[in-house]
Amino acid sequence: RHPEVKWAQRSNYIFLTVELPDAREPKVKLEPEGKFCFNAIVGPSNDVFEIELELFDKVDVEASKINIGLRNIFCVIQKQTKGWWKKLLKADGKSPLYLKVGWNKGSR
Repeated sequence: RHPEVKWAQRSNYIFLTVELPDAREPKVKLEPEGKFCFNAIVGPSNDVFEIELELFDKVDVEASKINIGLRNIFCVIQKQTKGWWKKLLKADGKSPLYLKVGWNKGSR
């Protein structure tokens, strides 16, 4: 199962918000080549929610910040190279249904 993910960008950052209230044992992994992985357990039946995203370009893991809260996981991902990405994911085709633009974060 996939949690809802909202994203936005600025020229030097990507904002990712994983909407998953009451997640237990959340794990977030960000790799320099632009791979973002998340998983957590939710609910009394211990459902596992996970996502793996191949971001459009490389990122600076050390300069990025991840905040795990009670209702969501908010990530500020520093782009390796400043500039606007034409899309979030490297892959061609339509974005997954669980991925939405977070207009309130100032996406373009």
